Amino acid sequence: MDEEYDVIVLGTGLTECILSGLLSVEGKKVLHMDRNDYYGGDSASLNLTQLYRKFRPDSAPPAELGRDRDYAVDLIPKFIIRSGELAKILVHTGVTRYLEFQNIAGSFVYRDRKIFKVPSTQMEAGMSSLIGLMEKPSAYSFFQFLQNWSNNHATTLDGINFDKDSMQKVYDKFGLSLGIQDFIGHAMALYLDDNYKTQAARPTMDRIILYISSMSSGKSPYIYPLYGLGELPQSFARLSAIYGGTYMLDKQIDAIVTDSEGKFVGVTSGGETVKAKQVIGDPSYFGVGSDSESGTLRVIEVGKVVRAICFLNHPIPGTNDSDSVQIIIPQKQLKQLQRKNDIYIAMVSSTHNVCAKGIYVAIVSTIVETDKPELEIEPGLKLLGPIREQFISVSPLYEPTSFGQQDNIFITRSYDATSHFETVAKDVHDVWQRMFGTPLTLKNHQVDVKQ
Repeated sequence: MDEEYDVIVLGTGLTECILSGLLSVEGKKVLHMDRNDYYGGDSASLNLTQLYRKFRPDSAPPAELGRDRDYAVDLIPKFIIRSGELAKILVHTGVTRYLEFQNIAGSFVYRDRKIFKVPSTQMEAGMSSLIGLMEKPSAYSFFQFLQNWSNNHATTLDGINFDKDSMQKVYDKFGLSLGIQDFIGHAMALYLDDNYKTQAARPTMDRIILYISSMSSGKSPYIYPLYGLGELPQSFARLSAIYGGTYMLDKQIDAIVTDSEGKFVGVTSGGETVKAKQVIGDPSYFGVGSDSESGTLRVIEVGKVVRAICFLNHPIPGTNDSDSVQIIIPQKQLKQLQRKNDIYIAMVSSTHNVCAKGIYVAIVSTIVETDKPELEIEPGLKLLGPIREQFISVSPLYEPTSFGQQDNIFITRSYDATSHFETVAKDVHDVWQRMFGTPLTLKNHQVDVKQ
């Protein structure tokens, strides 16, 4: 390993592969390494045998589930917003030529113990059973304003300044009930909590418009790659290789090498050290706690995510027999549990070439808040109906302790509980900004979808 690189990337999760592809396209000399002998890391898609080996090592898959090759089950379920940041990255890099996408059939929200389709237009707001009779006039007025907003991006509205006044003030201006605020903020703007209500309104309005614009040619704003999310990191890896990136799988990383000032020098593997100016890696390559050699605290655990992968013999009840859905359960809809975080459900099926015909794969996830994480996802599991097979995991959430400019070590974040990729794309932008001091600029086009 005598060559020197601009950047070494550790781990082939989606975040790392996106960055590797972007860097290679920009002309950087990239070496991408992974301790595993497969692509994807935590964001891999597993066939049936691999799934059982991971969760039930002493059991073989039941024969009635079908052929092994029919399955590509995501360990971390997420959908792509059609006009969102990941879609822009896909178009910007040209990775779409390696992939085919399918619409997700429905976007739903849980309210008052029922599942409802999320409205996205003035007409849908007027007809939706999600919105009560007394709530319809104010909701209708808000969605009418949104349709005009998408054309003129107003700065003010009858004394409200969207760059200064809070989103709560906008809600109050339209007289929107707490229930309406709930689905707008969590199922459309896709916030993880209610802190956004006290912040300037424009970012929230932009998020809502993004949701609505992504609905332009589908029943939901979400799309999904055929054959599972594991196709995404592999496609970005292919892009990097085309632009000169070098890949080494099944390479154990023995040490992160730094100089006397603590700056990154290289990576040692199998007794050899390869050098580079910068390193990017997922948290698992940098440990939790103190580094045994330097004593440097690079990564801390900030929480946990609980996920349940469930096989069903039927669509989720109350979703109009949709073959794929996202359902968000806002935390305030579970008043008796006093939750701080939403619960997410993502479901796909054989339509997306990820399982055998007649099987539906639903994954329920949330941030862990108690010492009984399995009980925390029960509200989501109850919505699924009879469950044929269930695989539960609890994963730590890691974050870097520093920005990386001082030591040229740039660490990504763990994948959260959300069922969309906006937080992943945000992490990509964040790492890029930290590495180069300038924003990542992307083309603004939609991804073509198989109809």
